Amino acid sequence: MRARDAEARFKALDEFLIEHQGLWRPRPFTQLQLPWETEHPELSQWLRQRSLAEAEASHNQPHELPAPAPFPQLAAQALRLSAVDKLPTHTLEAARHRLNVDVPGRKWQQIEAFGAALNFAQTPVHWLDWCAGKGHLGRRLLQPGQQLTCLEHDPALIASGQALSDHHGLVANHRLQDVMTDMAINPEHTPVALHACGDLHVRLLQLASAAGCKQLALAPCCYNRISADRYQALSAAGRVSLLQLSIDDLGLPLSETVTAGNRVRLQRDTSMARRLGFDRLQRQLRGCDEYLPTPSLPAGWLGKPFADYCRELASLKGLSTDEQDWAALEAHGWRRLAEVRNLELVRSLFRRPLEMWLVLDRALFLTEQGYNVEIGSFCESTLTPRNLMVLAARD
Repeated sequence: MRARDAEARFKALDEFLIEHQGLWRPRPFTQLQLPWETEHPELSQWLRQRSLAEAEASHNQPHELPAPAPFPQLAAQALRLSAVDKLPTHTLEAARHRLNVDVPGRKWQQIEAFGAALNFAQTPVHWLDWCAGKGHLGRRLLQPGQQLTCLEHDPALIASGQALSDHHGLVANHRLQDVMTDMAINPEHTPVALHACGDLHVRLLQLASAAGCKQLALAPCCYNRISADRYQALSAAGRVSLLQLSIDDLGLPLSETVTAGNRVRLQRDTSMARRLGFDRLQRQLRGCDEYLPTPSLPAGWLGKPFADYCRELASLKGLSTDEQDWAALEAHGWRRLAEVRNLELVRSLFRRPLEMWLVLDRALFLTEQGYNVEIGSFCESTLTPRNLMVLAARD
């Protein structure tokens, strides 16, 4: 997608998200009844009678759900507004022997796909691996005659990364750096960032464009990891938009999961069902029909009997509880989880449109800084849902 198309698409997405914010902002997990349910009772009833297994089966393909109106119409519009082409690829030089040792298989596949989509007109002289971790991406991209600098704020990852680079005989500088502090980027650098979070990848865009870097590439991630209370738009079009995004809103694109195994899914579902069972209890205890936020709990809490789980969580929130029908409360939590998951399918239609809005805000900012920008996917969503990539180059 090119600059002119990006601006038109951004405006269309902006109108779509603003018009339907009553559907995607309310969270079924915290609200027993959603405002839109009175307006669309048939859709509400249809979703509420479905099972947890049915919700799970629809999670990654909500657009295919044969739900009552206005679901199909919204799904079609969301798909159209979110569509991007896969970026053209080239064949990477073969990886050095055993370079992928110590890299999880899925991560290595993402690195390979990211690297294959880097179609820069100028061959990079000096790669800058931004928020590099151990520098797996930078090492994969590094070719003879090029330089590599890896920036990372965790000393343990720096040490491991430098040891790996030395082991493979690669000249790489693994530097301890908090990128949110006052620092500068060399204009000769070609910055790359694969799944740098929130403020970290925004910082890269700001510093690289200010330094005059000729080209850069990033695949954004974790848009909600920001220090501000609300999203601070980067582009002129973003700044004049009436769409004001909270940190909760920014988490919507991240709610899609494709990699969790059965054990992780069961643990996640049990945790959520227990919280929903406790939610009913706390509403009774407080005489207040409102959700009560609870802290993150260690995984070990899921091994407690449900009654002990509720008693201890109530104690943490300053509530005291007498004897309850714990089995009924626990069963209620699982029923509520099925309802929540199915009602969330309406929100899920807006995951990709909101992510596209955020990525286009970044792309339009770079266009304003004089870059030619291309946006597309670098891999299938089954490899990572965060498969959108921004390529930017100055003439």
